[in-house]
Amino acid sequence: MRVVSLVPSLTEAVAVTLPGVLVGATDWCGHPAGLDVTRVGGTKNPRLDGIVALAPDLVIANEEENRAPDLDALRAAGPTVLVTEVRDVPQAFRELERVLTACGARARPRWLDEAEAAWAAPPVPDRRTTAVVPIWRRPWMVLGRDTFAGDVLARLGVDHLYARHPDRYPRVPLDELRAAAPDLVVLPDEPYRFTADDGPEAFPGLRCALVSGRHLTWYGPSLAEAPRVLAGALRAAVR
Repeated sequence: MRVVSLVPSLTEAVAVTLPGVLVGATDWCGHPAGLDVTRVGGTKNPRLDGIVALAPDLVIANEEENRAPDLDALRAAGPTVLVTEVRDVPQAFRELERVLTACGARARPRWLDEAEAAWAAPPVPDRRTTAVVPIWRRPWMVLGRDTFAGDVLARLGVDHLYARHPDRYPRVPLDELRAAAPDLVVLPDEPYRFTADDGPEAFPGLRCALVSGRHLTWYGPSLAEAPRVLAGALRAAVR
């Protein structure tokens, strides 16, 4: 089996479960460390000719991270393309099992069992809190409806205020985000890399939680430790 992955979290899942199966991955696939495969460009601008030249049996993709025209072009060139859809934690587990089976796994990996166990009883605070969750600035964009990261936060006791917005990742003016007066502003380090010096200053007087984007948005081996890691970051939120 020869597999090319166009999704960083799925790259990690396949690489740690089925060593040697991956022959290609995107430039953004940074886990596991030291992954030695051919790089095929970005998730939004993959080098299609390079992918085809690797003669993969399967290309794994995601309906949100990858563009439909690229996937259609790959199918037309011959490779089978498996496209995942992940909007909540249970769906992540189902899709991970589907991907790993398609890649040749004959049994569930231990990390997947550990991840499901971790999310069966995640740590939750005594009371629920509200949040806005920026994912970009210039322009400001936040989590909206029907997102995996939103479901992750909800399971940890955090309800983001744009969960019913018509858009999944709406652009919202900064003044409106401030006026929403959330209990928390959750600032992940990807896709935009918010840091202690880049993000919190835009929300004076509000508690800001800097969180790992990998644990908030990736569905793979990081799911096993995500409840603990994210809960700790949320508790450590500062003004």
